[in-house]
Amino acid sequence: MAEITAKMVMSLRAKTDAPMMDCKKALSEADGDASRAEEILRVRFGNKASKASTRVAAEGLVACFIKDDKKKGALVEVNSETDFCSKNDEFVAFVKEITKAAVENDISDAEQLSNLSIDGKTVEEIRTQLIGKIGENITIRRVEKIIAKDNLFSYNHGGRVGVIVDIKSSDEVLGKDIAMHIAATKPKALDQSGVSQELIDAERRVAIEKAKEAGKPEEMLEKIATGTVNKFLKEIMELAGVKKRITFHMARHTFGTTIAINNGMRIESISKIMGHSKIRTTQIYAKIQEKSISEDMEILSQKLFNK
Repeated sequence: MAEITAKMVMSLRAKTDAPMMDCKKALSEADGDASRAEEILRVRFGNKASKASTRVAAEGLVACFIKDDKKKGALVEVNSETDFCSKNDEFVAFVKEITKAAVENDISDAEQLSNLSIDGKTVEEIRTQLIGKIGENITIRRVEKIIAKDNLFSYNHGGRVGVIVDIKSSDEVLGKDIAMHIAATKPKALDQSGVSQELIDAERRVAIEKAKEAGKPEEMLEKIATGTVNKFLKEIMELAGVKKRITFHMARHTFGTTIAINNGMRIESISKIMGHSKIRTTQIYAKIQEKSISEDMEILSQKLFNK
């Protein structure tokens, strides 16, 4: 049997990044043949990764990376089985490295990132090797690519919450403060137009069910639900910094005009989504838009011909 020296073990570790004892064991099995030992380690770590892949990975880290010019950034979430693994130095380094690589290589999803090559190895190969070393399932859950209209800034709260904002300012302190505010409050929308009809309807249903359980009279349910939704919308606007009175009716109106009609949705579909029993009710929204167009054309005409 060939003598296994420390130099051989170190050389194999440098190639595979496997633990020292695993390298020594593989070299012994391969009778000192470094190439064969490398194959043994690849199989061993691959088997380990295969077994680990069936276990749930619910912990992990979120990493942010923004290029120096503030024009490109990415958020990457990588999951592990335990909080212990998410604090492992090699795991943390892996997450940071692939997040930076995602930005530099214009990656937009987890599959693209897994196939990306870094220093001669794909991210998938590096991930599999890391599973072999740590012994936990590790998965790249999602990648969010962000292209700036103005300037990007980020905030990462303990690796659990990551935020990237695009603001019309180069003030780094302001950008970070806004990102921190978002991380703390988790607003569901930036303004009224971002609140989906599905979300509003869900809040109404919950409010009605709660009112029923509390024994409220049937005739009061709708008023209670409307009041609850108005409060919900107000909270969203306050978190987003919008100082304006917001109501349930205004949210429906915004959805019907600004979001739906202005983006070409068929009026029959809008009517069904909004729960109108008659399409004539929905056509009011279309008439409002036509009126706005007519008024705008009148203003334009006056400017053109009354010079």
